Amino acid sequence: MTTVVDRPSAAAASAQRRPSVPVFTRLVGAVRRHAIAAVAVLVLAYLFLPVVVVVIFSFNNPAGRFNFAWQGFTLDAWLHPCAAAGMCDSVLLSLQIGLLATLFATVLGTLLAFGLVRHQFRGRATTSLLVFLPMATPEVVMGASLLTLFVNLGVQTGFGTILIAHILFNVSFVVVTVKARLAGLDSRLEEAAMDLYANEWQTFRRITLPLAAPGIFAGALLAFALSFDDFIITNFNSGNTITFPMFVWGAAQRGVPPQVNVIGTAMFVLALLAVAAGELVKRLRRV
Repeated sequence: MTTVVDRPSAAAASAQRRPSVPVFTRLVGAVRRHAIAAVAVLVLAYLFLPVVVVVIFSFNNPAGRFNFAWQGFTLDAWLHPCAAAGMCDSVLLSLQIGLLATLFATVLGTLLAFGLVRHQFRGRATTSLLVFLPMATPEVVMGASLLTLFVNLGVQTGFGTILIAHILFNVSFVVVTVKARLAGLDSRLEEAAMDLYANEWQTFRRITLPLAAPGIFAGALLAFALSFDDFIITNFNSGNTITFPMFVWGAAQRGVPPQVNVIGTAMFVLALLAVAAGELVKRLRRV
């Protein structure tokens, strides 16, 4: 009679020979694998914490002038966003200046970016350096310099001077954004289009412009955001004109109304929708 002895499988034998890993070593390995993701989450939480506070306090029911302590939930500020005297007028003014400044700065900045990336000319390096100077210059210095310029020229400060100032410092941001996009484009795509008998205008309209559109769109969004919330340069060159940031600064002396948080929340939501729309269009083009 033969006795059959069960032999352990190869996997079981390998598991038996494998040395056990200490718990501390496994914990350190897990921390290393997820350290970057954890740091990213903490940084995002730090960045969005003020935005969360603005959203929450747009539903606050302040007891008195100040909206710095939570008193209770209410929709009154959302139902009456223009209850604070003069606030909606300042918002409309900031929107007008922001849209006009974005339009002019985007056009000028895009043309300058194309000139710097696609053409070789004397002084190209110096021009690229000068583009960065408005970005590196403190806003107090730029605002005071522009005010001195307008006063010496006899220009009345107001809507026009604010618009000129916003276009001036927004152009640099648009140039940098569009220039980075153009530097990463594959020039062989344009060459292929021209090999297929497309002229320069057709190549630009059907190849170059669609490829550069994300950078131009990003530059326009950045320009609008910088223009809408600028206070220092605007304060120097506004005269009697009151934009939304200046209204908030003045209201802070008396008590910030909850409607200010409503406008801030609405602008944040609109910015998210604009970015989401851009990403959606980009994905639809890939399909």
